[in-house]
Amino acid sequence: MNLPLMSFRKLNADKLRRNAPENGNDTPDIRAPHTEIPGIDKPVSRIFFGTAIAPMLAGKNVNALLDAVMAHGINAFDCARGYGFAEKSLGRWVRDRGNREQVVILTKCGNVNRKGEVAVNRKVILKELAASLRALNMDYIDIYLLHRDDPKTPVSEIMETLNECKRAGKIRIFGVSNWTHERIAEANAYAAAHGLDGFSVSSPNFGLARQVNDPWGGECVTVSGPENAAAQNWYAENRMPVLCYSSLARGFFSGKFRSFDYEGAKKVLDGPAQKGYLSEENMRRLRNAEVLAEKYGTTVADIALRYVFGSEMNTFAIMSTTNPARLPENVAAANHPLEQDEVRLLEKDDE
Repeated sequence: MNLPLMSFRKLNADKLRRNAPENGNDTPDIRAPHTEIPGIDKPVSRIFFGTAIAPMLAGKNVNALLDAVMAHGINAFDCARGYGFAEKSLGRWVRDRGNREQVVILTKCGNVNRKGEVAVNRKVILKELAASLRALNMDYIDIYLLHRDDPKTPVSEIMETLNECKRAGKIRIFGVSNWTHERIAEANAYAAAHGLDGFSVSSPNFGLARQVNDPWGGECVTVSGPENAAAQNWYAENRMPVLCYSSLARGFFSGKFRSFDYEGAKKVLDGPAQKGYLSEENMRRLRNAEVLAEKYGTTVADIALRYVFGSEMNTFAIMSTTNPARLPENVAAANHPLEQDEVRLLEKDDE
């Protein structure tokens, strides 16, 4: 069921939460929209479920949670070699449910280590891809990303290696996370000149909150904010799928503190969130979201998500939760992106 936009705006968030299925066998009223990504032979939900959550990092059985995710129409899952035992948890659920051909599995290699160092090269790609396939207990991965960029490695080595993996049937398409659009363009130019497939997707940070500092190290890349207008325009013109991580800025738009309560924000946000997103400018953007949320009778989290889907880029959002009751609001936001005048209102930075 697709709600008319104005009818949706009048819904209270509590009413949306009551649409949450009690278990994976119930069908919610609102489901995530789907689209196509070239190279993937199945529909892909606009929301990717992020698996970097405590029970999955620990390798626990989360079948009931993932059943609820799937029931809401979310069939795409974001994982990584650096996410503890999350690949094992995800693979167990897929195996138990027998739904491999209905789900889109994304995983990543080449994350930053504890020393803040990054290594992405042929050896790392081949080693970590093999490890991911074993952990997932699968013979192919739908979308394979490089978690960070390693400027020491020439794009020729990277593109040749990833194309080799694709020809072997181990991956369907490949892309990057935390790469600049200039570096992506360089790699794809090499691929085009040598008859190879290029990067098909990119996963930078994007959201209403500007990423004012790198939260984790390893040269995280954001396309948020007016200073990244060139990157946003490049993505919009090329229509490359943008899988946005930390769209809610690690709890910045959770509604657990107000825009006037800077000290309260420090009590809610963890270290990376404070480092990456706690600023006076972002508190003003939170204030704008509060105003719009009050006008429409919804939550700041809903407004912040609809901002992402209202972008002129080809955006997808990576979302995580351990509480299925939060899924309806996320799914509703994906169905009802903000209009451009509302996007501009949220970006307004009056002192």
